[in-house]
Amino acid sequence: MWVPLGALLAGLAVAAGALGAHGLDGKFQVQYRGRVYSKKLPDQSQSDPVPLAAKRLADFRTGTEYHMAHALALLVVGLLASHRPGRLVHAAGACFLAGIALFSGGLYGLSVFDQPLLGASVVPVGGVLFIVGWLCLMIAAVSRMEPD
Repeated sequence: MWVPLGALLAGLAVAAGALGAHGLDGKFQVQYRGRVYSKKLPDQSQSDPVPLAAKRLADFRTGTEYHMAHALALLVVGLLASHRPGRLVHAAGACFLAGIALFSGGLYGLSVFDQPLLGASVVPVGGVLFIVGWLCLMIAAVSRMEPD
């Protein structure tokens, strides 16, 4: 189940990356014309404003990068599950799948539909799921290692 799903999601990540590289730049220039992104950091009194179109395109690209990385992780989960099935392996797969939906999907929604709530609420949950997925995968791999 995880290998076909990982392959499908990797293909979709490539399609999303192509959309970001070739289709969204012009759309974002129009959609976010004249708007800027500025985030004050704790150690700075003032931040340099960035055109919002550039920020949203960078957000979209971040979504595609994490989408692809975790689609490939699903392939690893599928291979591991076929040789050493277990609850932690499947938990890792479920976390990666949900992480892609929330983290990457949230960044896609933030970028395309200008929904900052997605960036503030959904994206961090997806990031936590990625971390939990990697921890599950690590524990599953280590617990199944044979002593020398």
